[in-house]
This record gives sequence, structure tokens and C-alpha cells, in this order.
Amino acid sequence: MLRPGHLVELVIQKPVAGGRMMARSSDGVVFVAGAIPGERVVARIERATRDVAHAATVDVLEPAASRRSVSGDPACGGLAYAHIAYPHQVQLKRDVIADALARIGRLPQVERPPVASSPERAYRLRARFHVRGGRAGWFREGTHELCSAHGSGQVTEEALDAIDRLVARLPQSVVHMIDTIELAENVSATDRVLHLTPRPGARFDRAVPWTDAAGPDVTGISWARSRSDRVEALCGVSWVTDPLDAVVGARGEGEGARREQGSADKDRGAGVEVRRHAASFFQANRYLLPVLADAVGRWVGDGPVVDLYAGVGLFAIAACVRGATDVIAVEGDALSGRDLDENARRFAPTLRVVHDTVERFIADHLIAAGPPRAQSSDATLIVDPPRTGISRAAMQGIVATNAPRVVYVSCDVATFARDVRRLLDAGYTLVHLEGFDLFPNTGHVEALAVLERHSTSTWVVRSIRPQETEWPPPRCGS
Repeated sequence: MLRPGHLVELVIQKPVAGGRMMARSSDGVVFVAGAIPGERVVARIERATRDVAHAATVDVLEPAASRRSVSGDPACGGLAYAHIAYPHQVQLKRDVIADALARIGRLPQVERPPVASSPERAYRLRARFHVRGGRAGWFREGTHELCSAHGSGQVTEEALDAIDRLVARLPQSVVHMIDTIELAENVSATDRVLHLTPRPGARFDRAVPWTDAAGPDVTGISWARSRSDRVEALCGVSWVTDPLDAVVGARGEGEGARREQGSADKDRGAGVEVRRHAASFFQANRYLLPVLADAVGRWVGDGPVVDLYAGVGLFAIAACVRGATDVIAVEGDALSGRDLDENARRFAPTLRVVHDTVERFIADHLIAAGPPRAQSSDATLIVDPPRTGISRAAMQGIVATNAPRVVYVSCDVATFARDVRRLLDAGYTLVHLEGFDLFPNTGHVEALAVLERHSTSTWVVRSIRPQETEWPPPRCGS
């Protein structure tokens, strides 16, 4: 049996979900960090059970042609693929999606899906930093040891410099009260806000010279004790905004599109801006954000659309822009829901907002019924759950709705594959699959699946009135 500290020579076979590569030894399966399929390596065992071990590469005996040198710390920022030339990274992520669907989803035959690539640097629109010992940074993978994000290449240097400047200029008594700093930028990086979460029992005062500490590169600083508490702006504004085209993307036809669009649909979002707070749920890649939104929008049918786990409304708005005439966005998080309210105003009454959990919304409002009606025969559920995937109760509800089409977006291929299998078992057919490399140089990949089934029933949505949250936007002078 392999034990921690043992050195073992391995031939790497394939990538797997989570960022490691799989190899086999006489003692079982080994998941290896820092390797590439086809390489012969020496790895040190980190932890092991009877049949599975985790190891880290310490020497490469036969390197792959795609291996490249790494200047930073791969454990800072989750850079599990940083040692692999980027074109090969994208190919490996195609393998990861297909492998997860084959092993976890038990699909008998899975073609490797296309994966959209991204520039490798400065792609992140949002990130969370921990503050410890008067410094801000990330935790090294698997530890609470602080490391500098500057070497990761994921965040703009202007944003990192602004955070460093804030921590250096604030009184140390204030810095010691900060637990985390959440960063948000708009796509063009002209808006940049920081959201502070205090340590237990602490609170922040607007009398602190926040503006002087942050400098001109920060357009706002805010804070709240928790996600459910009201956000208070300490200086500037507490959100960033993007023109609609910057986040929703092209609205022309493409592969998978369901119908032709008139010019009215294409012009519908003219002049609209999409708002979000730093701590609101939102996709993180500035380059692929509109590509992903457009890919989801292309699969919206002619019937009603329900966007579950809607966040600030990205996919619901994409559906509206695509010409949908009956859209419901469901979001249970208070902060994201406030942004969703604001973003939905321009699209009312087409877009209605429900502040509730997905499970409760389905149980209370969404049911399958007959006889069929033409306007409901092409209904679409958009599902973008957290990393844990669709809960069992939500999955049972989704299946019970008898929705003709489910467009499923996932940031975790393991739970994605599990949920796809559950939908297949419920009678759905997988009709489309693709990926998006939202986090280059990491082991993460975003997956999109479209599943359909023939339905002789239709949706009935029980009475839903537009829900408004009292939300006077907090502003303060700079």
C-alpha cells in the first residue's frame, strides 16, 4: 500500500475533474499534481487510502512536448494547469468533461465537446482576498497560508495594486478588522469596487479616509456583516456596471439557435446597463462572459423561460434580448436579488423576478398540467446552480415540471455529470454539449448541456406578481 512520503514512478494516463492527472500503480489509482498525460514522472505520495492515493510530481523523467516552465506558485490561485501550454490545456479540458460524463454520468459514448478558449491573463472580473497580518492575498491551496496574487496573472495589476494600497494606507486598527476583500471590475476595467467583510463584532465607519486610502483606481468601497445584511457604501458606489452588449454578447444567429430574430429583438437592449455588487453571484471571466451568455440565449425557445439560480439576471436578460416574451428569474440570495431587481426593470413586464429558493419556487409556483397549449410547448428551464449542483429536492421538482428543455450551466463537471445522469434517467435526451475555459491555467472548466424530452403536458405558473425590494442605492461622496 502506498503511504505518505513514498516516491513512486508513474506513467500519466489522463486528466480528471479537479485538476489532477490519473495514473495507475500496482497499489491502485494515483491522482498526480503537476503532470501531463503521456509523461513518465516520479511523484511523492501526499495522502492515501487502500485504493486511491494523491501525489505531487517531484521529477519528470519523460516530459510532454507541451510542458512549459512556471514562474509563480501553482498552489496560489489554483494553477493546476499552469505548467501546460495553453492550447493543450483546452484539449485536456475537453477530455475532462467527456471523462466525467462517461465515469460519473455513465453515458455509454461521449464525444469530446468543444471548449471555448480565453486569454490567459487578467481575465477575472471578481475575486476574494483574505486579510491576515496586515496583508491581503489568497490562501495557498489546502492551507490558510497567505500568498500573493500578483504572480497568478488572473487579476489586473491595477486591481491588485489598489488592494495593496488600501491595506497599506488604512490605519492598522482598521486593517485588523477586515476579514475578506471582494473585488469586482466591469468588463472594460473602468469600474472597480471593493467589498469588505469584517471580523466578528467589528464594524466600519465612513469617517475613515477610505477615498484617500483606495486612490483613484477604485470607484467604490462597501461593506456588510453578511450576505443577508444591507450593503453600506463607504465611498463612491458599491457596484459596477456594464453595457448590455459587453455581458450578453452577439445576438445574431449561430449553431443551435432556435429561431430567426427580428431587428426589434436585436435592438431591445439598446442603452441598457447591467449592475452588480462585488459580492453578488456572477461569472468571473471578462472575455468569455458574453460568449457564455450568448450560448445560453441561443437555446431559448418560443415558450416561457424560467431562469433558476438567476444571480443578477445574466441569462434571464439574454433570453429577453433573444426575443423571449415570458421570462421568470428566481434568486434566493438577498444581495444578488437586489441587483436582479434593478437589472430587470428595463425588461418589465416581460421579465419577472421571484425572491425565493429554487426548491420552494418549484413547489409553490411551477407545475406540469394539461391539456397542452401552443405557447407553452417550447418552454425552457435555465439552470446554473452552485458548485454542489442541483439539490435532490430541486431535481425532483425540475423533473416533475415536465419542462421540454433544460439548459444546464455548471462550474463543476463532477456534479454536472451526476445531474445529467439524473435527467437522462427521467427521460431527457442530451442534444448539445460544450465547454468554456473560464479559468485558464486552473483545473476548472464550465460546462453547458442542453437536454430535451417530448412533453404532452404544459407548464402552468401560478400567480406571480413582480417582487420589488426597497433598495435606495447607497452612495457617498468621494
